[in-house]
Amino acid sequence: MSQFESNLSEGSVARRLIVFALPVLLSNIVQSLYSVADMLIVGNFAGTASMSAVNIGGQVTFIVTNAVFGLCLGGTVLIAQYLGAGEREKMRRTISTLVTGLLILGVVCTAGLLSLRDASLRLIRTPEESFAEASEYLFVTILGIVFIFGYNALSAILRGMGDSKRPFYFVLIACVTNIILDILFVGPMQMGARGAAIATVISQGVSMLLCVGYLIRNKFIFDFRLRSYRIYREQLGLIFKIGTPNAIQNAVVSVSFMFITALVNTIGGYTASAAVGVVGKFNGFAIMPALAMSSAISTMAAQNIGAGKWDRAVKSLRIGTLIAVVISYSIFAVAQLFPEFILRLFDRDPEMIAYGVSYMRSFSFDYLLVPLCFCFNGLYMGSGHTTFTLINGMLSSLLFRIPASYLFGVVFDWGLFGVGLGGPAASLGALILIIIYYFSGRWKVNVVHHGAAPGKAA
Repeated sequence: MSQFESNLSEGSVARRLIVFALPVLLSNIVQSLYSVADMLIVGNFAGTASMSAVNIGGQVTFIVTNAVFGLCLGGTVLIAQYLGAGEREKMRRTISTLVTGLLILGVVCTAGLLSLRDASLRLIRTPEESFAEASEYLFVTILGIVFIFGYNALSAILRGMGDSKRPFYFVLIACVTNIILDILFVGPMQMGARGAAIATVISQGVSMLLCVGYLIRNKFIFDFRLRSYRIYREQLGLIFKIGTPNAIQNAVVSVSFMFITALVNTIGGYTASAAVGVVGKFNGFAIMPALAMSSAISTMAAQNIGAGKWDRAVKSLRIGTLIAVVISYSIFAVAQLFPEFILRLFDRDPEMIAYGVSYMRSFSFDYLLVPLCFCFNGLYMGSGHTTFTLINGMLSSLLFRIPASYLFGVVFDWGLFGVGLGGPAASLGALILIIIYYFSGRWKVNVVHHGAAPGKAA
């Protein structure tokens, strides 16, 4: 077993979960600092309209990057199951297919998004005060999409092999670079939202290239030479089979939040947009523990299922859910007790703060439900049942989040407080379906090797 691999099918389940999840959590937090740093620095140096531009411009690329993250999950699950089953050649082919495929997809997405840049901003009713800067921000970040794809592919590969530490180290270096460049470009150079975007793209490129360089020097299983970039049909089919449902689900969830952005732009203009953007950045941190634990459960379950140890997969769900619930409920208390303090860190505009407090009061109830949803989904994804997570995610977004946000925010005229209720409404609907699916036992069939759990015992 190489230095990049870790066997999660042996040893203490709780210890393995925590040791694996902690670097994932730190990586996610640090990665979120990209956009938070943009909002903080732009808000303090360039004002509310520029802050709104960063929030709106980031929404468009977020859809694509979130979808790619979902697709990469197919690679993570496949690699983890092959590692657990000892099938190293298939693991190498999966890595080659994932890296090559995402490079091609990155080029295609860059060209497509550049041609749709301003049209997408008009679609979500970007306020005139923010439109020009949002367009500039979006243009620059689109040019950096290939770096985002590359880093996510490498992180997915390493996590599937049980290594969650190295992705954290590289994203930490990139985040520090981003903050320094943010301060320089937005502060003394007064480049506004465009400067924040340039800083983000440079730092993402640094993160990916450092990771590639390190892997080459340490004789990684994929050597990054031109002849090694190949797509294998069997592995491509499995990556898409497992990853596509999750990619579509992530994209649909992102689109639902774009709808909310358009709704907010209509209700309160750029000030309300900036407020929702700030709460969104806090939310990015708030759900990180649950996301990290979901990732840990997914990888650990996949390796154990590949090794035929279904009991350890279920045990990882139980322990991981308990940890995620304790942390998420603590964050809920902070959001309810100190919303004004959180918002003032970004901007002191009284109208923005009033909008933000109203939105955070209702939306933060989502933190009581998401740890349960994420952790159960981690188990389902580990066994390859991403089609269920897709259907459930689409139903919760399209049938719960969007209608609830419109009903409470516009029809009932509750403003941003009502719009915020769409989040917990969606999670509640999803959780009900998740629990029903768990007790149905259908998730206990291994999609990769087409094997069922012995006795299908929970």
